[in-house]
Amino acid sequence: MKKILIISPHFPPSNLAAVHRSRLFAQHLPAFGWEPIILTVDEKYYEEKLDENLVKLLPQQLRIEKAKAFGVTRPRLIGDIGLRGFTQLYKKAKRLIIGEAIDFLYIPIPSFYAAILGRMLHASTGIRYGIDYIDPWVHTFPDGASVRHKASEAIASFLEPIAIKNASLITGVAEGYYKGVEERNPYLKDTCIFGAMPYGGEKQDHEKVKQLAIKPYLFQKNDKLQLVYAGAMLPKAYQPLEQIFSSIQNNRTAFENLELHFIGTGKTPDDPNGFNIKPLAEKYNLWQSVVFEYPRRIPYMDVLVHLDAADGVFILGSTEPHYTPSKVYQGVLSGKPILAVLHKESSALQVLNKTNAGVFYSLDPEHLDDLGASFAQLYKEYVSFSQSFSPAQVKQQELEAYSAYAVTKKLVGLIDKAMAL
Repeated sequence: MKKILIISPHFPPSNLAAVHRSRLFAQHLPAFGWEPIILTVDEKYYEEKLDENLVKLLPQQLRIEKAKAFGVTRPRLIGDIGLRGFTQLYKKAKRLIIGEAIDFLYIPIPSFYAAILGRMLHASTGIRYGIDYIDPWVHTFPDGASVRHKASEAIASFLEPIAIKNASLITGVAEGYYKGVEERNPYLKDTCIFGAMPYGGEKQDHEKVKQLAIKPYLFQKNDKLQLVYAGAMLPKAYQPLEQIFSSIQNNRTAFENLELHFIGTGKTPDDPNGFNIKPLAEKYNLWQSVVFEYPRRIPYMDVLVHLDAADGVFILGSTEPHYTPSKVYQGVLSGKPILAVLHKESSALQVLNKTNAGVFYSLDPEHLDDLGASFAQLYKEYVSFSQSFSPAQVKQQELEAYSAYAVTKKLVGLIDKAMAL
């Protein structure tokens, strides 16, 4: 088999969302003739709470190499794990590439600093490399943004061209995640392969959680219609959320049976008081009556348990069209009816439409007020849909194209093209 080295500074038992990208690729790559080797930072250097149950989802034969890193200083000057482990990751990666005749190097980002390893290892070993944009690297912040945000933009604008200079492959969760890279560096069109692959859903994850003795602990079942939103909130999702809260406040009778539970939406992964949703809910007098928030990120398997305990899944996209939430795939696989508000150009809408898994609103950022005016009717349609919903009605075959297996197959095709350049 050909060998691929995946540098993923965070990897299970890290409970950060990005680890699933590397985890699922590593699970399915052998089916397409590639032996994955994961290079990560030893978990003793992670800052976030570990999720040991997540390790149980890894293939038993998966080879994982671990590098050391510098610890977090007090005061906290450098937190990014890719930066703290940069030198150690480089040295170990170089040894692996030379000693084991690695055929291709693949680096999912963030950590964004890890992308620079591709350029350096290409220079020292000649290996072809690819960068996978789980998030866009260069953000353009509006006038009036904080000094910290402006500094982040300047650093990213400086480092990204260096990192991608000799890349053979650039991929992303959606085309919009790397489109700016292509536009800012037009020469890459002749030297690099581009391709988009969404987060893939993994049915085995949902089957595995049923084998674990994990009980829901954030909320208890009652006579309300309980919907769960799980995962971080993007900055450009707050405007549509405010329209939704305004609609609920203005139509309290229509929503008297609703509970919205936001899980893992805090300002930082481990702060139990880092509320992001609570202030907005209090503004519209919805806190602890309709809206509940649990800011701290909980383990992935625990999220699946709470999805299973809920009556439905609430999915909120962004005013940006390239945002394709992986929550859609998890929501469909959960077997629960979905209520979604997504950008009109989001590919996630296609998934919901084809699978018949829920009710959705097509968001036009130019007319956000329409969402506030329409949400009560959307919720009414959802209640009717959920009352007659059965998992059997979901067209699972339409989901196959978005499975982790299918997504990995597409990745392998792109790597083959990149190696043929």
